[in-house]
Amino acid sequence: MTTTIRLLIVDDHPLVRDGLRLRLASLPGVVSVCEAGNADEAWAHMAPAAPAEAPNLVLMDVGMKDISGIDLTAALLARHPALRVLMLSMYDNPEYVQRALQAGARGYVLKDAPASDIVSAIQTVAEGGTYLSPAVAGRLFRGQAPRPVLTPREAEILAALGRGHSSKQIARDLDLSVRTVETHRQSIKRKLGIEGQAELIKYAVEHTRDDSTPA
Repeated sequence: MTTTIRLLIVDDHPLVRDGLRLRLASLPGVVSVCEAGNADEAWAHMAPAAPAEAPNLVLMDVGMKDISGIDLTAALLARHPALRVLMLSMYDNPEYVQRALQAGARGYVLKDAPASDIVSAIQTVAEGGTYLSPAVAGRLFRGQAPRPVLTPREAEILAALGRGHSSKQIARDLDLSVRTVETHRQSIKRKLGIEGQAELIKYAVEHTRDDSTPA
């Protein structure tokens, strides 16, 4: 590596951050690794006492509780245009990949990809390149008919419905209120042109078998 990497990991799952930090701190060229569990913490790391210590590469989770990682990417890059952002997610829907790239992300890698792929992605983006996981690239350029654009949270809830989870269970798993989950369900139905709950469940089962939820 010819580039010095000051890495910021943004993910609302502490175990994920711990695992990534341990794996990535020893990479050649990585001089520092800091973590953020939400948008406020990410912004705080971007304004250190010594500007030269600010992160120059962000490994960004797509689906977080307080804000979409895609929206946070756009906001960070508006303030710090030289920053390089690599999206890290379980969700490989082409719509999200396109939105992430439009927001300014330099790459999109899947969480279940081999560790070597994540390392390659970081090194490629740090050197000024662009990286897409092979599975992501395959779906992005397969020429599939576009799907309705759901938010990461809506897609997460739709996938949970496809697994047979109730609104109460989804609320508990995602640390949301049942009312919030129901609001998301109504929004999903409106975007998909679906009327009843049974039709929504049927759609969820049929269309989320191959997709992982944002994480």
